[in-house]
Amino acid sequence: MNRSPDPDTRAGWDTVRRLERIRGEEERADQRDQEARGAAGSNRSPLPREERVQLVLARTSRTNYADRNGTYQLRDSELHALTEVGKFRVVDVHDLAQFAYNGDSSRMQNDLANLSRQGLVKQTSIMDSDLSPVRAVTLTKEGHRALSYSRFLRPDQVTYHGLKKPKEAFHDAELYRLYHKVSDEIEGRGGKVVRVKLDYEIKRDLYADLARTWQDKSKGPETVKEAVARRHGLKVVNKEIQIPDMRLEYANDPDMEIHTRDVELATEHYRPRGLAAKAGAGFQIYARRGEADRLRRIRDERELNTVIFSL
Repeated sequence: MNRSPDPDTRAGWDTVRRLERIRGEEERADQRDQEARGAAGSNRSPLPREERVQLVLARTSRTNYADRNGTYQLRDSELHALTEVGKFRVVDVHDLAQFAYNGDSSRMQNDLANLSRQGLVKQTSIMDSDLSPVRAVTLTKEGHRALSYSRFLRPDQVTYHGLKKPKEAFHDAELYRLYHKVSDEIEGRGGKVVRVKLDYEIKRDLYADLARTWQDKSKGPETVKEAVARRHGLKVVNKEIQIPDMRLEYANDPDMEIHTRDVELATEHYRPRGLAAKAGAGFQIYARRGEADRLRRIRDERELNTVIFSL
């Protein structure tokens, strides 16, 4: 049953107006997405990402990269593909073609074939939310090691190989598309993304800090939890430290100070309490187009002050 704000109170009217503003922001965001998809083949100015990719694709010669196990011959576009897959563990090949190759599927297939021959990547099948197979790519151990030796990424950028939780592989793969949606927005406003952290890395650092801090018996558990959460730029909601699916670190001109944006890819399986906790933590929440409407209805019923963007 919907819980509508009581219009006879000041707080009730404030809630109505706040939800109307949120819905308006969602409508404008959805409209921008539709216009962007419609303009994909038009004469619009390329995005900064697309310009960088075009420069990478223009270089076709291969360079030898050696590690302790051998030498690999890689084009810049192949090394770029390794970095994209490594940062996100598993990537849908359709999304890889779109974002890492500016839609050039033929070039991507040639690169993946060469990377596969050298034992650096593995193509696999994962299941989407409808249990339909989706072709995806991951790094092998050799690919992960070769990427580390290449020094193509920042030393503090964590990379991964293989599937960690096959049942969550499709959700993990969608984070790659979500990353580019958010990073394109940041760059469109003059920022520059410098690093991405998945929940794996955030949890690793957080739990290690908690383990060290628990040893201080002079502080209560809730005090410890609050202090550790603050150190990691997180919040405690419902007595639990809320962890986002992904954190983007970016710098804005001219100060070049590092800022963060925590994003969550919500699904139709989210319970109202869980959605409320993510909203209370201040995460920017996204959902697949088919699931956003349901989650927005939950938001309205719970009167949550959060925008739910469509992916």
